[in-house]
Amino acid sequence: MSDTSPTAPASGPEPFRVSDGDLDDLASTLAKTMAEVRQHGVILDRLGSEPDPAPPANRQTDGASEAGADGPASVFILALGGEEYAVELAALSDWVNYLLLPVYGREISTTRPWCAQWHEHPEAVARLHALWLAWQQFTDTEAGLAGPSTWHRDHLDQALVHLRAPDGPFAACTTSPTRPNHRVLATPAPEQSGVAA
Repeated sequence: MSDTSPTAPASGPEPFRVSDGDLDDLASTLAKTMAEVRQHGVILDRLGSEPDPAPPANRQTDGASEAGADGPASVFILALGGEEYAVELAALSDWVNYLLLPVYGREISTTRPWCAQWHEHPEAVARLHALWLAWQQFTDTEAGLAGPSTWHRDHLDQALVHLRAPDGPFAACTTSPTRPNHRVLATPAPEQSGVAA
């Protein structure tokens, strides 16, 4: 007697269903893991590009260093240019979007503004990058058990006070999600010295 029942396709295992709540948790965990992997990649790249502690005999030791010859002159984002700046900003964006904002973002208001386009505000980029560098240092196991507490007290709290102040870098950006507005405040023009009347 032959079996006339339909046979299941031999394409692989049957798909399984995940509830919406579990899917959100899974997506959040995956995003955080991906951000950590990217961050570890940036740290490994930095460690691999750091110069040897002992300078070569023919290297200048008068304090003048050429950027690029022995690695970057600074790890600070404002000292970087071109592709280096873009790579660092992308890594910073991952950290801000997947760690800082989900944990420390709080509600946006006129007394505590935030701009979704923070990467276009030079002061915000500088402060967030400094905060991220400190986070990398103080969450490392070598920082000791008090490292994270020190980061919160000395770095995070101070950075957020300045960034989210009503007169801070986001002061001209609308805080209402229903009326988005983004404007970078003008900075003072540099003084012109030696201008003849």
